[in-house]
Amino acid sequence: MAGREALARHPLAIAGALITTASAVAFIALGIAVLAGLFNNPYAGLVVFVAIPVLFVLGLLLIPVGMRLQQRKLLRDPAAPTDWPVFDFRRASVRRTALLITALTAVNIVIVLLAGYGSLHWMESPTFCGQVCHTPMHPQFTAWQAASHSRVACVNCHVGEGAAGFVHAKMAGVRQLVHVMTNSVPKPIPPGGDLPPVAQTCLNCHTPGHTVPDRIRTFREFSDDETNSETTTVMQMHMGTSPKSTRSIHWHADPANRVEYVATDATRETIPYVKVTNASGQVKEYRAADTTDETIKSGTARTMDCRDCHNTIGHPISPTAEQAVDRAIAAAQVARELPFVRREGVRLVTATYASQDDAMSAIESGLRSFYQSQGGSVDQQALSRSVTGLQDVYRRNVFPSMMVSFGSYPTNRGHFTSTGCFRCHDDSHTAADGSTISAECELCHTQIETP
Repeated sequence: MAGREALARHPLAIAGALITTASAVAFIALGIAVLAGLFNNPYAGLVVFVAIPVLFVLGLLLIPVGMRLQQRKLLRDPAAPTDWPVFDFRRASVRRTALLITALTAVNIVIVLLAGYGSLHWMESPTFCGQVCHTPMHPQFTAWQAASHSRVACVNCHVGEGAAGFVHAKMAGVRQLVHVMTNSVPKPIPPGGDLPPVAQTCLNCHTPGHTVPDRIRTFREFSDDETNSETTTVMQMHMGTSPKSTRSIHWHADPANRVEYVATDATRETIPYVKVTNASGQVKEYRAADTTDETIKSGTARTMDCRDCHNTIGHPISPTAEQAVDRAIAAAQVARELPFVRREGVRLVTATYASQDDAMSAIESGLRSFYQSQGGSVDQQALSRSVTGLQDVYRRNVFPSMMVSFGSYPTNRGHFTSTGCFRCHDDSHTAADGSTISAECELCHTQIETP
């Protein structure tokens, strides 16, 4: 029987030893980098603490496999050479060769590490998510670019922490890939989805529970008349939490309070049961009219978090064409001085077109034809600006190939274009003591009278 040293000379065993050694070095180096905070993405932990250890174990497994193969080889041919090759470092050529091999090995390790790290960065980039692999996500990618979270990478909200979060996200990616390959992508893609807990996403940047001052918001709306008459509503929004009052929008997000509910539909629009535990530990349960125990058991139980209201914060698409056009007029992207521009703008962006390219041409020709038919002189600069503004409204909100349009993704932040707040705050969710979840407006905002 050959000795262990002879058995370890099989190429597979040598390869295993090299893989184990290289992965050990990489693990130590990258582990130090992670602990030092040099890596800040969801994939770093997977690579350092999962992928590299897997390579390390793979190398260890290759060693006994190679030794077994070497043993079988020697049993078949006992005369087979078992000596290690002799490297005479007294010879200059051997020293140069060894130095060259060592240097190239080091360079290869650096290249592999840089390539791996570069791949991780590319995989977590919004370009990868929105353009390379996820073509059906074009509406979300476009909306994200103009949203308040446009500097937040997709993976920071859609990939949870650790290996479990990564595997969950990539399994979803595999499912999406199958949908693309089989041309079975749902159109439009359903809202929501199984996102990671907010503790791993939203709370990395946002801190709930602290007092935030009220904010003044001005809502500008325009009419369909010739002068595009403006109506202005000024609201004082009670934003933050306060230990002395429950009159604030973010009372629900205060860690001292806990709101649990049961929804009976996938979009969480129908909520027949709400359980509230306040800062004092008092518990109160509210039920909508005619809600039975069976209804509650058949629904989906959730603890309220940021996304129950901010459900479209990452990639908002305007719930109505009127809102989108009003915002464009308020931002001077569409010229208010053009007669009937609000009415015509809404008409043009809500018409049916085969593609976005067709829409761009039709919006321009439609708006220019309207003002030509009116006679008289028209400010051509204002007209051109309005054409561009309306095209941008359409481009950001309507995607015929994915059957996405205004209202495809209702927002729960408010209550004008969807049920939103009134899913619970409707004065009909009643507790055993007769109290209800109030629908009083000034719980969240107070209208400021303007002269």
